[in-house]
Amino acid sequence: MTCDDTRPSHGRIDFEGLPNTRDLGGLPAADGRRVRRGLLLRSGTLYFATSADCRRLIEDYHLRAVVDLRGEDELAEYPDGMERLPGVRYVHADALRDAIAGISQNAEARARLEAARTSTDDPALFMETVYPHILLGESGVSAYRALLRCVLETTDGSVLWHCHFGRDRCGMGSMLVEAALGVPSEAMGEDYLATNLFNPDPPDERTDANPRFMRSAVAAVTREFGSVAGYLREALGLDDADISELRGRYLERAS
Repeated sequence: MTCDDTRPSHGRIDFEGLPNTRDLGGLPAADGRRVRRGLLLRSGTLYFATSADCRRLIEDYHLRAVVDLRGEDELAEYPDGMERLPGVRYVHADALRDAIAGISQNAEARARLEAARTSTDDPALFMETVYPHILLGESGVSAYRALLRCVLETTDGSVLWHCHFGRDRCGMGSMLVEAALGVPSEAMGEDYLATNLFNPDPPDERTDANPRFMRSAVAAVTREFGSVAGYLREALGLDDADISELRGRYLERAS
């Protein structure tokens, strides 16, 4: 993996308690422009943020909204603690609520899923099977629609979205935001894989960010909607005016 000189450490912000909070700023985007810095943040759960981290989010990044892509059980165990971020809008958008159910509605599908889950020959097969349904499941469509709407509705300051560590659900959300801004696929892939650089846990082939997972998700939405752009428009409801608004607000002006 290469690191863009205009985006040191893949945009990582050196917080005390948050190992994988990154700024999309600096990514190449539509019309030769780049994503503006300090406005679009991807992260893991804010539960582990220190008081200093929260202060920086408010004072340095002018945080206005948090989109939490986790499930109710995760929220109960590791709440974001929004009382430490006064005035910040909180959006709960569970991206995984029905993802597994959506691929296990019949015996054949359940058998495939279980085979993938227990595979020792291909430990990554399970997540490769699940990723398309993060995007195509009813809860995923609803969650990512809420994310894009929140990004559209935040007219000043920054938006932060996250799952538990900022890898799978957050990774797909980041891909969609980046696609709306015209970030090329190679740069989107680099941003997705960079999560592995900041994971304090030992490497795990079953769960580490893997280009196979992203390719599987992109292939699935392409089959359903023609392209990721088609998914943004048809599933998430973005129109030309929305895309123009996003790019006008979040991309640097052309020189």
